[in-house]
Amino acid sequence: MKSYLILDNLTVDVEITRNPFHLSRDILFQMAARINKKRSFLFVSKVLGKHIPVNPYIPLLGGAALALLLHEQEGGEVTEKLEKVMKGLQFPDQAESVYGYLKSRLLQVHEKTLFIAFAETATALGHAMYDLFEGNASFLHTTRERIVEMEPVLQFEEEHSHATAHRCYSVDGEFIKEADAIVLVDDEITTGKTALNIIRELHHTHPCAKYTIASLLDWRSEADLKRFDDTALELGVSIRCISLMSGRVEVHGEPEKKQAEALSETWSGSSPEFVCHDVSDWFDHVAYSSWNQLNEKNMSTYLSNTGRFGLRPGDCRELDRQVSQCASFLKSQRSGSNALCMGTGEFMYIPMRIAAEMGEGINYQSSTRSPIYPSSAPEYAVSNRFSFHAPEDVSVLNYFYNIPQGQYDELFVFIERQMPAGQEISFIQALESTGIPKIHLVTFNS
Repeated sequence: MKSYLILDNLTVDVEITRNPFHLSRDILFQMAARINKKRSFLFVSKVLGKHIPVNPYIPLLGGAALALLLHEQEGGEVTEKLEKVMKGLQFPDQAESVYGYLKSRLLQVHEKTLFIAFAETATALGHAMYDLFEGNASFLHTTRERIVEMEPVLQFEEEHSHATAHRCYSVDGEFIKEADAIVLVDDEITTGKTALNIIRELHHTHPCAKYTIASLLDWRSEADLKRFDDTALELGVSIRCISLMSGRVEVHGEPEKKQAEALSETWSGSSPEFVCHDVSDWFDHVAYSSWNQLNEKNMSTYLSNTGRFGLRPGDCRELDRQVSQCASFLKSQRSGSNALCMGTGEFMYIPMRIAAEMGEGINYQSSTRSPIYPSSAPEYAVSNRFSFHAPEDVSVLNYFYNIPQGQYDELFVFIERQMPAGQEISFIQALESTGIPKIHLVTFNS
């Protein structure tokens, strides 16, 4: 049992009960206080590339680790590959070579398998997991977006979330209907209620006999585990879970809001140089529009290979080619030696893949809807916070975290859709406040 004093009035006790790869918890997560009435703390992943900047190959290996665990669960031999992945996670300078090794030795699925990743945090994790397979597999990620031209094939609610509504859209209506096995991917299982919600919804609309829930961390209690067993028995299905680490959590107290909020920071300095890059020609698009929460319509097209509308294995290989072309161009535009690449919201995987091929001296992270208290306390996960009104919906606050003063000479920001005129101001101001002298806006929709 280890106790984390997150802030003065918030303590979380964590007991690790299963750690098959003998990974240090410090490799996988740090702790922070969360601005959420349903749950006061957060395991801030050091693998996801979301709140904490990382070598972009690390989150790709996080997805690969889950892919190997799934393959092992299905009877595949993965010992040598798992050893390489664990080494890559522990020693980031080896992550690129390990990832290349795995990409040249894809895993085979032997039944029709659908991977569904939860927005927004696990979109890249699930895509990276799926990308390690070939054969009869498909991929979707849930989304907060409301697509005008399509009805969702699936909707469900998320527990413990600041933004609860999930939707699944699919260009190919057979994606869910034809699946013999479904893999749900999230960064963390807390109670598992979200996963059970979607399993019940799936069973009601498109029954499937076999479910696997893949996550980096699994904190279910004994009561939660029993709920899973009871649900499987009730529905007559198989529900199995795989994770890199599991355990139990006890929470004491709550964060002191005034103290935590006072520690938010921005860096001042001279105005940065902005450079815009339109990379839309290297990627395929789909002509769908969306409504935001203010019922404003956005006519900008989406990228077709993000997973928001479904993917087949052939799409992955085409995306590999597109990513490499774009990365080669952006690499040529670098003028410094230490750059941060930033995905935006659900748009994580493609920016992550591009960042990984942009050369040495690259860190990667993403903006998020998740509100976290910053603190300068030792070992606390979030040292500073930058907030802005989302360009696609100014009623929604977004954030990015952990940009130390003077660390980066360049920032590459990846934006999937055009920002509506005038609604980008808050975002641009947040980027300016980082103090990074040169900011590249990389747009995928001209």
